[in-house]
Amino acid sequence: MTHDLTVVTAIGPAQEAAVAEYLSAASDITLVRRCADLGDLLAVAEAARVSVAVVSAGFPGLDRSAIARLREYGVIVVGVVSPWDDHDALAAWAVPSASLSAGPQELLALVRAAEVPDGAQPALEADVPEDPPPAGSGEDCEDGIVVVVWGPPGAPGRTTLAVNLAAELAAGGVSTLLVDADTYAASVAQHLALLDEAPGVAAATRLADAGRLDVRSLAAVAPVVLPDLRVLTGLPRADRWPEVRDESFTHVLQVARGLVAVTVVDVAAPLEEDEDLSYDTRAPRRNAATLAALRTADRIIAVGAGDPVGLQRLVRGLADLAAIGKNDAEVVVTKVRTSAVGSHAESVIADSLDRFAAVTATAFVPDDRAALDGGLLAGRVLRECAPTSPARRAIADLATRFGAVAPRSRRRRLGRRG
Repeated sequence: MTHDLTVVTAIGPAQEAAVAEYLSAASDITLVRRCADLGDLLAVAEAARVSVAVVSAGFPGLDRSAIARLREYGVIVVGVVSPWDDHDALAAWAVPSASLSAGPQELLALVRAAEVPDGAQPALEADVPEDPPPAGSGEDCEDGIVVVVWGPPGAPGRTTLAVNLAAELAAGGVSTLLVDADTYAASVAQHLALLDEAPGVAAATRLADAGRLDVRSLAAVAPVVLPDLRVLTGLPRADRWPEVRDESFTHVLQVARGLVAVTVVDVAAPLEEDEDLSYDTRAPRRNAATLAALRTADRIIAVGAGDPVGLQRLVRGLADLAAIGKNDAEVVVTKVRTSAVGSHAESVIADSLDRFAAVTATAFVPDDRAALDGGLLAGRVLRECAPTSPARRAIADLATRFGAVAPRSRRRRLGRRG
C-alpha cells in the first residue's frame, strides 16, 4: 500500500469511540473526521477529502439515498454492526459490514480492501447478499418484468391504458402489480375507486430508503384489488413528489420483480433531467420517478392520442425518449376516431407515424367514450363494466401479447393473498 487510506466515520454512539480507536491505531489509515450528523458526513464526502466511510445503520438520517450519494462522490462505504444494530438495513443497502465482537481485525480488513481500482465498491460476496427470493418460492424462480406506460403531455390516456392493461393481465392469470408513479397528477386510485390517504408508492419508497423493503413488506402496502392484481396507489398531492426518490423507487421496482410476474408502471410525461440542479447531487429531482422507471423498464409503451395534436406530441415525445436512450418504445394510439382524422382512421394514423417518426403502432384503441366514461364513473375496469367494448378488446389483445412473455413460474404468486 503506497499511501494512507483516508476514512470518515458515521457511527452510532454505542460504538463510535471503539471504531475511532481502532482506525486511529492503524498506521496505514488516517481518520479524517468523526461526523456528528448526516450533513457533516455528506459535506466531507462531497469535498473529496475521504476515500472510505465507516457507517452504522443506527446513525441518524442514514438511508439508501444517503448511501447512494456517498457512492456518487466516489466514497466506498463499509459498515459496522452490533447485536442491537439493524444489520438487515446494511445488507439491503449492499454495504459490506464487520462486527466488533472479535476485535478490530475484521473492520480493518474491510477498510483496507476498499483500496481497489477506479474507486469501485469492493466485492465481498459473503457480506453483500442478493435481494431475498420471494417468500414461498424456490431460489430458481424467474424475475418478473417491468412495463412502463408513458406518453407526452396532453392526457393521451396513459392511466386508462395502464389500469386496464394491468386488469387484463391479471384476468389472464398473470400476477400483476399496478404502480401509480405519476408524481404530477396521480389518478389510479380514482380509476379504481380506492382510498389514497396512505399512498402505497410513498410507503414503499420509505421502506426501501430504510432498507426494510422485501417481497412481504411490498405485498403489505400493495393491496389486492382484483384477483391477481395488486396496486400501489400514487401521491394524493403533487407537492409530495420529493418523497419518491430515484434510488429508492428503483429498488421498489426491483423488489416488485420478485413479487409478481408483471409490474405495470404509470408515469408522468416530463422527462427533463433538472440540469439547473446538476451541481447539487443531494437535491431531489422533480422527474426522478419517471426517469427511474424508464431506466428500469423491460418494455416501454408510448401512448399517443389519435388526433392531429396528439400525434404531433407523440412524434416529439418519441424523440424525447430517444434523447434519454430509449429507442425501443412500443407505440399505442388511443382515442382513435374517424371524426378526428377522417375515414380509415387506423391507416391514416399508421401512415403518419411511419412518415414522421418511422415507427409502427403496436395497437390502436378506439375512442369508446361511453364505455370509458362509465368505467371511470363506477370506478371499475372495462372488462367489468363494458366487456364487449372495442376499446376493451384492443387492450385485452395487447395484454395477451405482454402476458405471453411473463415468467410462467411466477403466475398466480401471492396474487390472491391480502
